[in-house]
Amino acid sequence: RLQHTQWGHSEAQNFRPETSSAKSMMDIGTRRIFSEEHDIFRQNVRRFFQVEVAPYHAEWEKEGQVSREVWEKAGQQGMLAVCIPAEHGGVGGDLLSAAVMWEEQMYVNCTGPGFSLHSDIIMPYISHYGTKSQIERYIPQMTAGKCIGAIAMTEPGAGSDLQGVKTYAKRDGSDWILNGSKIFISNGWMCDLVIVVAVTDLNSQKAAHGISLFLVENGTKGFHKGRKLSKIGLKAQDTAELFFEDVRLPAEALLGEVNKGFYYLMAELPQERLVIADLSVASAEFMFEETKSYVKERKAFGKTIAHLQTVQHKLAEMKTEICVGRAFVDSCLQLHLEKKLDSATASMAKYWASDLQNRVATQCLQLHGGSGYMWEYPIAKAFADARIQTIYGGTNEIMKELIARSIVGGQ
Repeated sequence: RLQHTQWGHSEAQNFRPETSSAKSMMDIGTRRIFSEEHDIFRQNVRRFFQVEVAPYHAEWEKEGQVSREVWEKAGQQGMLAVCIPAEHGGVGGDLLSAAVMWEEQMYVNCTGPGFSLHSDIIMPYISHYGTKSQIERYIPQMTAGKCIGAIAMTEPGAGSDLQGVKTYAKRDGSDWILNGSKIFISNGWMCDLVIVVAVTDLNSQKAAHGISLFLVENGTKGFHKGRKLSKIGLKAQDTAELFFEDVRLPAEALLGEVNKGFYYLMAELPQERLVIADLSVASAEFMFEETKSYVKERKAFGKTIAHLQTVQHKLAEMKTEICVGRAFVDSCLQLHLEKKLDSATASMAKYWASDLQNRVATQCLQLHGGSGYMWEYPIAKAFADARIQTIYGGTNEIMKELIARSIVGGQ
């Protein structure tokens, strides 16, 4: 059996010649949540990211998007829709298999492909709330990487507060007419299908009672994509503005029931936040290993800086915090596998892990000195990519609000 360490790496490190960050972690113990089947899948996933993603990522960063070819290759190798039921056209694996995908992408420090968003945040909406015809129309194509998915929630005036959404859809006979705009949409430039959050009951006293979800295909008249947005990090991940101008949608474009969209969003957001939490911890693990290798090689005052007690203590602090974070996130993965993860706990995981990722990024860059500020060093990219984690999926301030409500009630 291919043994995993506490942090998800294995002895098969020959798959990662381009980085020193996974040399030796076998002293930390095994992660009990994974089975032998997960271990085998992890080998295949690791090989995929190292062969099909890592060599091309620098070029994708310049282009502001990955290639369509890598999406289709991921589909061909069973790397998309991993935990979508096979009867719906997905791969039919479990949540932990999907987690393998999230973690291995972070271990190669290549954030460009929006696979986790596509497979584990967008596709579940269709699988859980779609009609038979919607499932048959979209999921097999999304599993194959031929239909890239996005979800459009955020607007110029509505971010973490979904009740501030202004995009609206009104009935016109059996059709819907959709108007509005969205911003900061990941996979937005490349998407073939987007789930749009829109108000459908303008008279509702509570916005939560009047929101619906719509499936909008690229090429639909009135649906326009704005520019690819230039970001601090995630430079290879396409992010765009989307505009909807009198977009006529048939009745079958409605996803689920009318005016139930807010409740669907609330039901699915815990998984989105768990995805972010696991990505965050995996990134922290990567940065720690990268930095540990660096300080063992970098010399100052006639010896490596790893001999300095201040450096040793900083490494000890980071390793301890990362191990604590990993234990909590693994517990959340197990809870979600058993359908027991509640919103407050998912919010705790997202807030804690993404804050941890940013703390580790800052400390690891500092230990790299001037080299850490150079883009060709992996730690610089990881530092830039980490910053968004505390913002999307609901800001960490909102996470604290949700956690507080679970403690003292909705007062």
